[in-house]
Amino acid sequence: MQSNEKEVAMRISSIYPILGAALLAYSQISVAENASVKITSPADGTKLDATAQSKLVYEVIPGPKGDHSHLYVDDKEAAILRQLKGSYELATLSPGQHNICIKIVNKGHTPIGVEQCVKVTVN
Repeated sequence: MQSNEKEVAMRISSIYPILGAALLAYSQISVAENASVKITSPADGTKLDATAQSKLVYEVIPGPKGDHSHLYVDDKEAAILRQLKGSYELATLSPGQHNICIKIVNKGHTPIGVEQCVKVTVN
């Protein structure tokens, strides 16, 4: 192989990882464009009363790869949410900071990468 051919071969081989990364990013963007999660209550940064029942209000658009959604509190699955729009009464949360997330999942209950999380503080 001549030196010019080697240079062309090296350029082509360096493009494949870049192309692969671009395709992966595009596929994740296309999933995100067609799917969404919106937590309307509680808002991020809200302070909740430990003695009061707290309600999560949400809206989910599962997109073509999603089927339903799961609720997570502090990275632990708390519920399966079958309704696309609604509310859910949260279990009593201990005092301190908590992370509440809704993740869109497929029929096999595997997250598709679309989620929204809010952080709350319970007093």
